[in-house]
Amino acid sequence: MTERSGFLFCADPLRASRPDPQFAGDVAAARAAGGRIALLDHDALLAGDAAGAVARVARDSGPYWYRGWMIPSARYAELETALGARGCTLLTDAVDYRRAHELPGWYEEFDALTPRSVWCAMVPGAPPPSAEELAGLAAPLGPGPGIVKDFVKSRKHEWHEACYVRELGDRRHLASVVGRFVELQGDFLAGGLVLRAFEPFVAGGEARVWWVDGEAVLVTAHPDTPDRHPSPELPSVREAVGRLGLRWVTTDLALREDGVWRVVEVGDGQVSGLPAGAGTGDLFTALAAAEAR
Repeated sequence: MTERSGFLFCADPLRASRPDPQFAGDVAAARAAGGRIALLDHDALLAGDAAGAVARVARDSGPYWYRGWMIPSARYAELETALGARGCTLLTDAVDYRRAHELPGWYEEFDALTPRSVWCAMVPGAPPPSAEELAGLAAPLGPGPGIVKDFVKSRKHEWHEACYVRELGDRRHLASVVGRFVELQGDFLAGGLVLRAFEPFVAGGEARVWWVDGEAVLVTAHPDTPDRHPSPELPSVREAVGRLGLRWVTTDLALREDGVWRVVEVGDGQVSGLPAGAGTGDLFTALAAAEAR
């Protein structure tokens, strides 16, 4: 019988010998599925001490799925290197993590299913593009409202201040929203700036679909709307996930006002959030049974 895959969970910041309580349900599901458990010091990894972050991982004990808090793509690459020095591997390598985690990596395969988007690279602390540069960036989207985000996250809770642009052709307003977004993101700006065409969705909440090796193994509510459970149509999304070719990803789907299901976001499943109370037995059984490639 093939040995089951391992799971690398974040350790409790207050007690490094046990998993972070935030992921207690996931740890229980992984153990029930026969998965091996190892612990990562997430704080040390973010501070640049990747070797220290994996010091509790037994040598030659991989491969592992990571499951925990979000990791910037560059830090994830350092995690992969540090685990490699201990004879361990990640089932999602650093290249594939970035492709799922950052919009430019997955957009081409989903371009017919998701709002039109344009982007430019930026580093944290850099000034935002000028109004003229932003107008040029936004031009392919045409007139109409838009959304501002970085390669990973938006600031939808500051909707009118740092997310929603009522008219992309209004240079002054676009520059104002982008400037505020960049200011609020600060050192947490991920990858660069993204502008997306705004699409109106019905108020039924988003569905989060969990895919393992191209199969939808779990459909949950979105963590922001845990009491709403839409049932999205998946055939076209399954085809796009297949084209993307990544092993563990999530897709967030919302129903547009014209009755068409749209992909709002794609993410790496290792760092995607679960709504409270979601049963994850099927998900972790699929992950534990996945073989290294």
